[in-house]
Amino acid sequence: MTEYSIQTLMDKLINSFQPEKAAGIDVTVQFHLSGEQGGDWYATIRDQKLVVTPGTTPSPNLLLSADTKDVLDVVSGRLNPMQAYMQGRVQFKGDIGLAMKLMNLFKNPMK
Repeated sequence: MTEYSIQTLMDKLINSFQPEKAAGIDVTVQFHLSGEQGGDWYATIRDQKLVVTPGTTPSPNLLLSADTKDVLDVVSGRLNPMQAYMQGRVQFKGDIGLAMKLMNLFKNPMK
């Protein structure tokens, strides 16, 4: 079991966001997480600001679905993100290129 919680991760996403790298980005990402600590959150990046909100949004640009343990393992470095995607442990619906671009907007949130 990981020592981090999904709520801790969602809280830290804002602190790890690098707004200077988000110029011109206007997207909403839905997180649908299953398993222990599961739930729904969405992140909106607009005007170089990030807002993370519990719940769902009707028309996200990208949907990320995964078990909470896998997400926490990716963020903590215990699971390679590409391996998690290739094994179907982390799934995306929507613009996959956007997922790769968004990864560069954050420092490691668990450091």
